Order: sequence, then structure tokens, then C-alpha cells
Amino acid sequence: MLRRMFPFAYGPSAKHDFAKDYGWPDNLGFEQLYRLYTRSGLAAAAVDKTIGKTWQTMPALWESEKPAESAGEKAIAKQFAKKNIWRALMDADRRSMVGEYAGAIILLRDGKRLDQPVDRVPRGIESIAGIIPAWQGQLTVTEWDTVEGSETYGEPVYFQFDEQAVGNPQNTSNSQVRIHRDRMLIWSDDGTLNCRSALEPGFDDASDAMKIKGAGGEGFWKSARGAPIIESKEGVSLEDIRKGMGASTNDEVLEKLNDKVDAFNSGFHSALMIGGFQTKPLTITLPQPKEFWEPCVQSFAASMGIPFKVLVGNITGERASTEDKTEWAETCMSRRENRVLPILNEFIDRLVAWGVLDKKDWTIGWTSLLEATPDDKLDRAAKMSQINQQAGTEPVFLPDEIRDEAGFKSADEVEGFDEFLRERAERQRAMAEDGPVNDLPDDEVVE
Repeated sequence: MLRRMFPFAYGPSAKHDFAKDYGWPDNLGFEQLYRLYTRSGLAAAAVDKTIGKTWQTMPALWESEKPAESAGEKAIAKQFAKKNIWRALMDADRRSMVGEYAGAIILLRDGKRLDQPVDRVPRGIESIAGIIPAWQGQLTVTEWDTVEGSETYGEPVYFQFDEQAVGNPQNTSNSQVRIHRDRMLIWSDDGTLNCRSALEPGFDDASDAMKIKGAGGEGFWKSARGAPIIESKEGVSLEDIRKGMGASTNDEVLEKLNDKVDAFNSGFHSALMIGGFQTKPLTITLPQPKEFWEPCVQSFAASMGIPFKVLVGNITGERASTEDKTEWAETCMSRRENRVLPILNEFIDRLVAWGVLDKKDWTIGWTSLLEATPDDKLDRAAKMSQINQQAGTEPVFLPDEIRDEAGFKSADEVEGFDEFLRERAERQRAMAEDGPVNDLPDDEVVE
């Protein structure tokens, strides 16, 4: 009956309208996702830990598959460090997790405005002036490629960049800049604008966790403060109450009572004096929130692909297991390979096309997240040495294999190693010819 009378409130299936029943938004926009990231510790931890692990070390640009330590590589490393290129790209990656996409504006010293396409850049690596990471909320497409048969058909041609900082109402700057697509690197899962935020699948879970935490905090506060229940004495009329409160209307009586209660609730040391009334404390019994909070957090962690203990840390006396850490490293390694590196390679391809970099087999070198720690390497090298000792005269592992497992160069690549071998051979030959050397002073030699 109620559904017939109020279809706008109950909808076609009120029984299964979860968003309406549980207070979840039907549609999510950038502002809601950004607010979740800035106000929810879980959302911030999920994004920041993912970025922190993916970019655990900064990459490097090599002229081939291995570092050559050439003058060109050193010049690139110096310029990228000076202009914080890798860090700015990392920040663009962070912003892309919050929104559906983010942007990285490439600043070049080519003598052209940002709304002009890029041709050739004459100054080499020093032509890169910087990278500006941009939130989704700062970017608007103003023109699309509508030419059928174009290689970029359906892609943006021009963006409008709003320089006003997202989420900062104190910044009243309304400067807007038109930017050509050549100078904009779109950061998303597939390099387009048709993606979704990493926070979207777990938005409801994070919101419920915030509700439980907030309700628990407010409930404990009110219980500790003792919110009063106000009762009038028997036989006291409304007229008596109005006169006692110095009020002319019932609404004024309620207003004055609320003012006194608000002042009372403003701190633990406030006193409540209400003539002609009796007050009793309101006792609130709260359930243990952990049983309700943890399922929300576990579901949110699953939506982000983060092991629960990695996300929340050591709150139960148990640290993340080795399996959790390995799984987390594999997840971030996959994210790096399938999301981050393709965008970085596109960036490098543009620099080559513009003449900023020479045409070479450029490789983005990056320390693997699955690489063992130095202690783990030494432990494995020690076990290999023990196996050799147990094997007797037929060693199982070569010395260079053990050195490589420990994380060191092979012997023939170590500077001065050949000289060390020659000196050791000479000492051994001298000992074989002259016999063992007596290092004791003459007066201590036993006859």
C-alpha cells in the first residue's frame, strides 16, 4: 500500500534497494571519492600504501637492457632528479587511484604555449622543465577528435586545466589553461578517460567502517558525559515552567533548555542547573564495534587487493605473514608491469619523437619488488657454502654462483681481484719453497 502511495520513496523493489536502505550513494563522482580519500584513514592508507610499494624505489632510464653508466644516462638522471620528474609521475599515479584518471602535464622549453602541439625540441634532455600532476577534478576535455579515419579518433584534442587546488576553498584562484594533448599524459588503467576509481568498488565498505567508528566514538562520548533526561516535577504546569524560565512561549522554553544542555555537553567540567526540573543521566550500552568493523575493513581490503594485516598494520599483536608480504609484493609488481610501465614507456616514446632523447633501445630499469632482502641473500649464500663443505672435494656451487646469490659481482668483475690472486699465488709459492714463516720474536722461540 505504501509503495503505491509513495512510489518515489520505495521504488520498484524496496526490499532489495541496498543503496536506499543502507544510505549508500547510487552514483559516485570525483568529489565523493576525493573526500573519502582525504577523510578516511582506510582509504588514504590503501592508496598511499599501494603507491608507496609500487614506487618503493625510483626507476632509472638506461640506453640498453643493462645500465651503461654512460654520460647520457648520467645527464638524464641528473635532470630528472633536479626537476623531480619521477616523483611528479608517482604523484600522478596516486591521483589516478582516487579519481577515474589523472593527468601529468609535460612542461617543455620549446618556446611554445601549452595549447600548441609539440614538434621538435632543440635542447635535448634539458628541455624538460617539469611535470605537473593534475587531479581528475582539475581537467575538462574541451575538444574531441571527431575526424573519422584519424588515428586518434574519439580521443581528446584539448584539455582545460583548472589551476585551483582541489579541496582547498582558501585558494580563490580561477586561472584556467588550455592544453594540447601532446603535452598531457593521461594516467589511468588503459590510458583513456573511460576508467573507474580504485576506491569505487570498496566505497560502501569504507563508508560503513567510518559510520561504525563515528557512531562508536559519539556513543562513548555521550555515555561518558552522561546526556541528561529532564523531567518536570509532579503538579507543575506549562504556565509555571514558562514563568520559571522567564519565557513567553513553549518554543522559547525549549530553546532555553537546549541552550543549557548544550553548554552542559560542551565539556566534562560544566554544571547543569535547571530550577524546578529533575535530571537523570542517560546511560548508553554500546556493543563491541570490532565485530562489525572488521568485516567492513576486510571487504574494503579485498576490493583494493591488499592483505588485511598489510592495510591495518599490527593492531592485534600479529604481524603480516610472509605469505601476505609476498602476495602484496606480487600484486604491486603486477600493477607496476601492467599499469605504470606502459604509461612511462609512452612518456619516453614522446621524448624520443620530440628529439629530447636519441633513438636508442631505451629501457626503464627498476628494482624488482620480488627481489630478496640483503639478509635473505646472505642466508642463501651461507647455505650454499655449507652444502659445498658437506659435498667434500666435489663442490655443488661455483664461487661466482655463491657471490651472485649474495648480491655481489662475480670475481672477475671486481676491480683489483686479479692482482689479489697474483699476490696470493706468490705467497703460496714462497711458502712452498721456504717453508712456514716463523712470526715469533727470536727471544720467544723455543729451542
